[in-house]
Amino acid sequence: MHETERHRVILSAVQDRPVVTVVDLCGLTGASEATIRRDIATLHMQKRLRRVRGGAESITPPQFVGLAGRPFSINETINIKQKQAIARAAVALCQDGEPIIINGGTTTFQMVHPLATRRMQIFTNSFPIAEHLLKNSKNTIMLSGGVIYREQNIILSPFDNDVTRNFYARRMFMGAQGIGPLGLMEADPLLIQAEQKLIGQADELIVLADSSKFKQRSSLVLCALDKIDTVITDEGISDKAASMLEAADVTLIVAPIEAARAEGAAS
Repeated sequence: MHETERHRVILSAVQDRPVVTVVDLCGLTGASEATIRRDIATLHMQKRLRRVRGGAESITPPQFVGLAGRPFSINETINIKQKQAIARAAVALCQDGEPIIINGGTTTFQMVHPLATRRMQIFTNSFPIAEHLLKNSKNTIMLSGGVIYREQNIILSPFDNDVTRNFYARRMFMGAQGIGPLGLMEADPLLIQAEQKLIGQADELIVLADSSKFKQRSSLVLCALDKIDTVITDEGISDKAASMLEAADVTLIVAPIEAARAEGAAS
């Protein structure tokens, strides 16, 4: 990741929480601690953030409460090739005319590009997914109602009787913060509430998760593995993670990254 890209990630991260540690920023950028400390020093001198012991904080912290977890702008830069391959494999499961649900997320967002040639009925709680498909496809789009959370670019409703209950889907596509023996994990109770409502409206639940998600954990479980029909991931998945899914009778699809690149080059 180039210096300019690292600075963009760092500045976005400090807007998401009161203090971001050097270790957190190393994980987000893939850079060494020494590099991150130099970046923080540079941005501090430019008065774009404030250097603190062990990390950095925003000079103008947000005045509203957001959702737990990393913002969309950071997540979309991570494992992008894997996410594109996974999204291609997900859209390959769909048939024109089918009603589907696409939950907000940076992996599910990559579905918008192969969906550009489809004609489907799509329900989503993601503002960027809806906006892109409206501009670049002939799919029918339905948005959920509620509050737009800027960092995650997702729309959540606190009400149980929202429009979600009126949409039936053949399949639901969603991501997750982590996947483990207990099931899918998320970081925020509001996300859990909204996603459980959506899951109940679909015949089939398909999880899009790059292989790094099998190493991540959270304190909140969204649903057990036996609620998942299919997991689509990349070639980095470990034998242990694959065996875990097999034991839970979850169908595993491994999307080859090189195949996605070759297809993209040919188009």
